[in-house]
Amino acid sequence: MSIRIYGNRAIKTLPGQATRPTPAKVREALFNIWQGRVSGCRWLDLCAGSGAMGAEALCRGASVVVGIEQSEAACRIVQTNWQTVAKPEQSFQVIRGEVTKKLQTLTLDPFDLVYLDPPYAAKLYDKVLALLVEKSLLAPGAIVATEYTPEHWQPKSLIGLELSRTKRYGLTHLALFKVA
Repeated sequence: MSIRIYGNRAIKTLPGQATRPTPAKVREALFNIWQGRVSGCRWLDLCAGSGAMGAEALCRGASVVVGIEQSEAACRIVQTNWQTVAKPEQSFQVIRGEVTKKLQTLTLDPFDLVYLDPPYAAKLYDKVLALLVEKSLLAPGAIVATEYTPEHWQPKSLIGLELSRTKRYGLTHLALFKVA
């Protein structure tokens, strides 16, 4: 199975809904909100799934894209998708493992934009957001977007992160946080 991203490029996805790719209208809306911030940025894609968001970031000029994904099969798809769209001057890395464990040991420069799309019922939101702050993984002025459903999580400001806006796109919701 495949989906189309920025520039009408096709990328691969895993069959079924195990990785639940972000809907096209949500991807487009977020990149419209972040227009002017993606080019040259350091992007972190958490619970990367098919890597569609990171692929979009690469297509729109992100200089560095890092993804964390637990599924081995999904990591292979992400690697393939990012290799397909990355330009020689861009770098990317796919890290396999449970997101909270990997964030605790991540030793990379801080990120400008972060996209978090965990399994909705996994109860990872607050823990992951806290780790981003605690481990200094957010650059000054960084923005974090989280995809969620209200029945599984209610966004709120946390120490170091201020909830700046929420948006609804059909059944999908986005919460955007800025570094406090």
